Amino acid sequence: MLEVSGLCKTFGGVVATREVSLTVAAGEVHALIGPNGAGKTTLVSQLTGALKPDRGVIRLEGRDVSRYGVDRRARLGMARSFQITSVVDELSVLQNVMLAIQALQGHSYRFWTPVSRDALLTEPAMRALSRIGLDARSGSAAADLSHGERRQLEVTMAMAMAPKLLLLDEPMAGMGREETSRMVAFLGAIKGGPGMLLVEHDMDAVFALADRITVLVDGAVIASGTPAAIRDNEEVRAAYLGDE
Repeated sequence: MLEVSGLCKTFGGVVATREVSLTVAAGEVHALIGPNGAGKTTLVSQLTGALKPDRGVIRLEGRDVSRYGVDRRARLGMARSFQITSVVDELSVLQNVMLAIQALQGHSYRFWTPVSRDALLTEPAMRALSRIGLDARSGSAAADLSHGERRQLEVTMAMAMAPKLLLLDEPMAGMGREETSRMVAFLGAIKGGPGMLLVEHDMDAVFALADRITVLVDGAVIASGTPAAIRDNEEVRAAYLGDE
């Protein structure tokens, strides 16, 4: 589904990604972990087209998309959730998801009136909210949601785009234990659907969800493999996981 080869990005004298190569298979959850400042978000931004790499190739389903912009990659099936939650506060929970579905379906932008009552938008939006347990909050303003609910809404919006590849940038960031458990259960339930690249600091969530894990340190991949192999890798434990 995704093949990244030799991706490099520098900002002045700072090397953000250094010859990064990885793959994500269809239906696979591939976790990307590493300490703060390792280059994870910079890598995801290059994958989506928000940042142009200095060197390297990005292929989506075998197609070289390295020079494509964000919108074209999205139309080809790449969706992203952000490290900092990105929803429209002024809209309701339901309207936020409807907006994502509207973009996918290619409607002209007539959201406020009759589109807001369009069953082709409201019904799939409610189904998406039900899957993550936010259907009871569908009429609430997005601004009134808790932090965890906002994160759940953003992932729901990304999933409503029917992606082939889902890029999740710290979806559990700032969540409490119950909200994290709900998010892990949701991502586990959709596992086997879109390929997922999961950037996450919560190691319990990573080891519960990931089929493979890549470890990024100082912009470079130091290890990639199964969760068991990564857990037992001495270099990874020294750089990031720790003995415990």
